[in-house]
Amino acid sequence: MRLSVFVAAAALAGLSLGGCQRDDPGFDAKVKAYLMAHPDELRAAIDNMQAKEEVAEEAAADQKARAALPSLRNALERDPRDFVANPNGKLTVTEFYDYRCPHCINIAPKVVGLIRSRPDVRFVFKEMPIFGATSEHAARAAFAAKQQGKDYVALYQAFMGDRSLDDAAIDRIAASRGVNLAEMNAPATQAADVQQLSDISDLFKALGFEGTPGFVVGETFIRGEDFDGLVAAINRTGHKA
Repeated sequence: MRLSVFVAAAALAGLSLGGCQRDDPGFDAKVKAYLMAHPDELRAAIDNMQAKEEVAEEAAADQKARAALPSLRNALERDPRDFVANPNGKLTVTEFYDYRCPHCINIAPKVVGLIRSRPDVRFVFKEMPIFGATSEHAARAAFAAKQQGKDYVALYQAFMGDRSLDDAAIDRIAASRGVNLAEMNAPATQAADVQQLSDISDLFKALGFEGTPGFVVGETFIRGEDFDGLVAAINRTGHKA
């Protein structure tokens, strides 16, 4: 670790260094010796510094995304290719997710509960596979469920509920929910799916998301597995409407 990081950590932690000053010839050595002798305080100071940096980065990402929202709103909330639960709801929530993302898996039951308990919330599902080809396979199976008029939410639940989801399980679960795999794998369908995934990925990046799950409620961005934050944003946005 560079000495400048030790000094910054000491400053952020408000550590007492016996009154030594920055222009003291032995200052750097004293800072380093103190922090090396107090590793718990060093760790806490570094964690605090990183947390402040993350908050600042997220705030900057939110500001940039809000500026872009007017031109992206239609793609975010009204793309006819997306599945929408509670289509007549007055307030729209959009989720970006990957079926193999542990945080998406954890929050999925709460998402389904929200959809069922809040018919006033129009919920847009955005397939955002970030874990490679198997995740893309699952996303295409979900697209097929929508295209073929099958129960999309039930498939979402089944995929999220299988923590060892692989390609064989995806096909098995999709077929058990009535998805026609031959239609799903037709060349024209695959080409359309690839285009849709590309469009979602572009939107995801334009809104400053770097991981899943990601939610958008009005002009509020929920970056990560924060259900309480999601509910608060829904209530706040609904109150303003």
